[in-house]
Amino acid sequence: MKKTLTVWSGVAALALMAWVSPSFAAESKKEVTISGEGKCAKCAMKEADKCQNVIVTEKNGKKETYYLAQNDVSKEFHDKLCKAPAKVKAVGTVKEVDGKKELTVSKIELAKDEK
Repeated sequence: MKKTLTVWSGVAALALMAWVSPSFAAESKKEVTISGEGKCAKCAMKEADKCQNVIVTEKNGKKETYYLAQNDVSKEFHDKLCKAPAKVKAVGTVKEVDGKKELTVSKIELAKDEK
């Protein structure tokens, strides 16, 4: 009886892991487009010890802040945001790190003025 219960518990655990794991992988790999005000977390927001790009958006009347992961795309774009905030559009994947939204950008550009 114990052996059967142990086997079925193991099968149930494996089935649960197989069911849950792919959904987390799919979520983290999905690219999203974020538009908002790009700025420096250190220089403009006074929140960080080192320069880091941030995009602040507004969703349902509430501000959401996306901290850009330090990759080559983000680092190369930083000079455009460090001295003064600018409207930006970024594409990348979002995950939560230490209670903050982190955007790993694959593309970022200054937003074109819409008239």
